[in-house]
Amino acid sequence: MIDYIDPAPATVTATSAQAAPGRCRHCQAPLGHTFVDLGMSPPCESYLSAEQLNRGEMFYPLHVFVCDRCFLVQLQEYVAPAAIFSEYAYFSSYAESWLAHARAYTDQMIARWHLTSAHQVVEVASNDGYLLQYFVARGIPALGVEPAANVAAAAVAKGVPTRVAFFGRDTARRLRDDRLQADLLIGNNVLAQVPDLGDFVDAMKITLRSRGVITMEFPHLLRLIEGNQFDTIYHEHFSYFSFISVRTIFDAHGLTIFDVDELPTHGGSLRIYARHAEDASKPVADAVGHLLDQERASGLDRIERYSTFRRQVEETKRSLLEFLIGVKRAGRSVVGYGAPGKGNTLLNYCGIRTDFLEYTVDRNPYKQGKFLPGTHIPVCSPDKIDETRPDYVLILPWNLKDEIVAQMAHIRRWGGQFVVPIPHTGVC
Repeated sequence: MIDYIDPAPATVTATSAQAAPGRCRHCQAPLGHTFVDLGMSPPCESYLSAEQLNRGEMFYPLHVFVCDRCFLVQLQEYVAPAAIFSEYAYFSSYAESWLAHARAYTDQMIARWHLTSAHQVVEVASNDGYLLQYFVARGIPALGVEPAANVAAAAVAKGVPTRVAFFGRDTARRLRDDRLQADLLIGNNVLAQVPDLGDFVDAMKITLRSRGVITMEFPHLLRLIEGNQFDTIYHEHFSYFSFISVRTIFDAHGLTIFDVDELPTHGGSLRIYARHAEDASKPVADAVGHLLDQERASGLDRIERYSTFRRQVEETKRSLLEFLIGVKRAGRSVVGYGAPGKGNTLLNYCGIRTDFLEYTVDRNPYKQGKFLPGTHIPVCSPDKIDETRPDYVLILPWNLKDEIVAQMAHIRRWGGQFVVPIPHTGVC
């Protein structure tokens, strides 16, 4: 297949099927139960140039609700996807552990589904080709669908054919018309970023061949609650899924989840495997029932379970601020490592600015020289840490803690220490 970027402009999916304000985006039930309220925050990927620092920023509520009918945890759509994803600052390939995860996934899927050059792999929200490059290297036809043109260009440079488009029914029909239906349809960390779930899940059904398989990975709500991972809440994540809620949504659109893996990525994720409901060739595995039982035992099918999360979030804020106040009063220096979306949620919720965190660093050149939204903390190259020799390095992408500690282990030579904020503030 010729490598290309579809010149058609990216369009946002139709909004007619989306929930009205105050109603569940899946079942349309009224939303009256708060999961957590993190106050007002700017979009987490809206990094600022120096020229923008004296201009106003838009802040939106991070007030998360849970539906008492289908138990979907969700944030209202305050920012349209086109405003977030048309140009994007996140490039997946800068995380070595994530690339290793992608290589392992490729090997597993090729072996399990006996994929060959006769099959078609499609990934939605394919980012910079971090995953599909491994299928291409194995001679398996692959196509990415990615709304951010700047990120899609990086994928094409890797040899991964990519269309610039938001994935929905219209895009899926164009793929079908071009005979680009999938034997393996992939979506990693995209389902949470979809405001119109019905349009998106229908599009997957259209794109999937009759005996094809969907795999989707997303952070597991149960692990978010147990691990106090409130910083994974931001405006581009519209929904937060339990296995109970995602199974309900897929069932409603003629797709059956027949297997599930629990993964350590992003603090605890699920990989679901889905097929057409009428495809009887893939029986439902025992893992499906086991995970449903686990979630029910944890209370995720009862609205009362969701009301306790707020208190543990507030305690985490107090703990982190107490640590930083003590360190600064002792005359010690603290900087950050990473400029992830989760870090921006944490810093804005806790009110942490340059009086506590002098700067942060990131390996992504796209973010270097810019400033974090809301807090205006400067983003530098990792070399800055060697120049200033801080006493503490606060790891904002805590899910990559082991990788970052290994990369930056040399800070211990001058007595530097690493700090993680989640699930609780601690030195490591």
